Amino acid sequence: MTEPRWLSDREQRAWRKLAALMSVLPAQLDAQLQRDAGLTMFGYWVLSMLSEAPDHELRMSHLAHQSNASPSRVSHVVARLEKQGYVRRRRAEDDARGSVAELTAEGLGKVVASAPGHVEQVRALLLDGLDADQIDALDDLCTAMLAQVDPGGTLSVAPPESG
Repeated sequence: MTEPRWLSDREQRAWRKLAALMSVLPAQLDAQLQRDAGLTMFGYWVLSMLSEAPDHELRMSHLAHQSNASPSRVSHVVARLEKQGYVRRRRAEDDARGSVAELTAEGLGKVVASAPGHVEQVRALLLDGLDADQIDALDDLCTAMLAQVDPGGTLSVAPPESG
């Protein structure tokens, strides 16, 4: 049996900082959205994906892909959002087995009203402490790390870059 490839001190420092960030950042973003909008981070993410989609609707399978989540997780969250009046589900017109999630007017209003507080929290927790070069470096690092965990490039990183 070969010896494990232990982390060097340098790698250990970087890993522990990333692990701490992965723990703290989602929790704080989720807390802000729940406090200010009554939404979970994932619920907000689903509403955002629908708000950016043509006609504010996506097949459930595509919504799962767009949100990098399992179909069952998306189905559970969409059911909750549907009870709140933010989303409506219907059968796909071209495939009776498929379902489409559609953002309601109330759902669009909710995501539009929630976005300013969310983006302010993202800025406060992550971006405001970085200069333009560091933001570019963060983008490059995330691209490289996503390529490691998703070599086929199937994860969605929507929305696409604008101009």
